[in-house]
Amino acid sequence: MTDTTVTKVSSAYSPTGDQGEVYLASGKRVSMRLWRDEEPTQDKPSHKHEYEVVGYVISGRAELEIAGQTVRLEPGDSWVVPAGSEHTYRILETFTAVEATAPPAQVHGREQS
Repeated sequence: MTDTTVTKVSSAYSPTGDQGEVYLASGKRVSMRLWRDEEPTQDKPSHKHEYEVVGYVISGRAELEIAGQTVRLEPGDSWVVPAGSEHTYRILETFTAVEATAPPAQVHGREQS
C-alpha cells in the first residue's frame, strides 16, 4: 500500500498563529513551524506545553531559559524543550528559526505557544 500522507506546504500560503509563527508541514506524529524575523523582546511569560520542541536557528540571537539555565542561541544552534518543561525566552536580535513539535502543535485544538 502506498503512503498517501506525502504533502508539500508552501510557507507563502501557510496559516499564521497568534504569535506570528507560520505553520508548515504537519504529519501524524510531528509538525513544523517557522518563526520569521521576530523582533527583539523582553522575557516572554514563562510557560509549558504538552509537546516536545526541537528547533534550529537560521538567523539572529535569542536566550532560552529552562531548568535554571540560560542557553544562548545563535545561527547554526539547535535546542530541545522537553514536553512539560517550564521555560521562557527573549529575542536579542531579529530572529528566524524553524521548530519541530511532537506530537504536532496544530492551529486548531491545541495551545500553540
